[in-house]
Amino acid sequence: MAKSNEPIMWSLFSAGGMVTAFFVPVTIVLTSMVVPAGWIEVENFRQLIAYPLTRLFLFVLISLALFHWAHRFRYALVDLGLRNSAGILAITCYATAVVGTIMAGFFLVSPYLFTYD
Repeated sequence: MAKSNEPIMWSLFSAGGMVTAFFVPVTIVLTSMVVPAGWIEVENFRQLIAYPLTRLFLFVLISLALFHWAHRFRYALVDLGLRNSAGILAITCYATAVVGTIMAGFFLVSPYLFTYD
């Protein structure tokens, strides 16, 4: 029996779905309603985002959401009839998720991201 990496991809898919379902709505409410309404001062929100644990949270949120998207999109395209291209679809979708994760890590670690002059 050949070994497969499917359990890893399914676990990233399920973890991404769970994290996205719980935390993306809260993040959207914070960034689109609470700060503009003035319930939290913008400077306090910037300090919160500059905190390392918040950056780690954003990194996990972004990376797991990307892997959830990649898995769902891959199987949606296969279900639409692209079964012959299943290998290239897997490589393309998961490579996009990896590149997005690397970019998220770069931007969240970048010291210039949170400087406001």
